[in-house]
Parts: sequence; C-alpha cells; structure tokens
Amino acid sequence: MLLHSRAGDEQEVLPLLQELDPDERHLGLLPLGPLELTPEGRHWYVIEREASPEPTSFLPTLEALSAWLDQTLAAHGVDPSRAVLAGFSQGAVMAYSLGLAPGRPSPAGILSFSGYIPRVEGFDLDFEGRARLPVSIAHGSLDPSVRVDLAREARARLETAGLAVRYHEDQSGHAITPGGLAQARAVLAEGLA
Repeated sequence: MLLHSRAGDEQEVLPLLQELDPDERHLGLLPLGPLELTPEGRHWYVIEREASPEPTSFLPTLEALSAWLDQTLAAHGVDPSRAVLAGFSQGAVMAYSLGLAPGRPSPAGILSFSGYIPRVEGFDLDFEGRARLPVSIAHGSLDPSVRVDLAREARARLETAGLAVRYHEDQSGHAITPGGLAQARAVLAEGLA
C-alpha cells in the first residue's frame, strides 16, 4: 500500500508505485486521504503542530484506514503479513502508524519517504512481534517541510526497538531521491522474500 502526502492524491504516488514495482508483480493499493481541506486537497489528518497530528482527525483516519486495508487484503486473498506499507510525507506518517499500531498485524515492511513517527495523545506504538521488521527511511537533509532530525529520531527509536532499519539521507529537500528509492526497492525485496 502506498499513501500520498498532504494535499496529494493517488496520482501523486502512482509513479512511485511504478518505480517500486515496475513488473507489476504485487497488488498496488493507493487509497485517498479522507479529509478534503480547501484549498489544498486531500489530507490524512489535520496538523496540530510539527510531528503532532491532531487526535480527532488522526485517530478516526487510522481506524478507517486499518479497516479498509484489512477488508481489501482479505478480498484479494493477501495475508496482512505480506503487506508492505509505504508513504511520502503525511503518507509515511500513516504507514508508520499502521505498521506499528497496537493490535495491528506486523507488515512485511515499512517504506518511509520524508516522514516521521507521529506523537499523538491516545496513540502509542507497539513493537511487540516486530523485531527485525525491515524499514526503509529516506529523507532530505534540507527538507523544509519535515525536519531531518525527525527522520533521525525515527531511525534511533526503531533501531532501539530491534527493527531492521536502513537509513538514507541526501542533500535534498522534500522529495524522493534516486538513492532513497534504490534503498526502498532493496527493503521491499527483503520484506517480500
């Protein structure tokens, strides 16, 4: 599953899906954020402050996205442990949240592009059963939208919890770079091996 950024849509991440799975060997899911905030477009949640989604938008979105993912995977006969959760910016936040939420099955991997692990009142991460879970973190050191120290913090937190983290940092802004994409492809292959 590949999740778009704030004010994005499925068309934004479709080229990324094609880069990650050029042979179309996997089921590609491109859901839309449920919030339409003008004038910007689709969002997954309202931003309360940096790295802190507003709980009354984030928690219902996470619950609805979880249910949608479970139903969609079941309809296609895909075990949740074979799902790779990926996203850019707000989409990366949702990928982390789905992959690390209490009560959720451990996915095959998490691919984060320019994202962060959210701090939300009423939401805690669950690392139980996720040791060695493959995670790719790709971020630009010059990112003006999501500070790079949030990616570094995510790396440290996940490594401490025993996840198999690969980290790639470029001198770039809020973007997906060739180096980050190459790392994500490697983690995708590892997760689905």
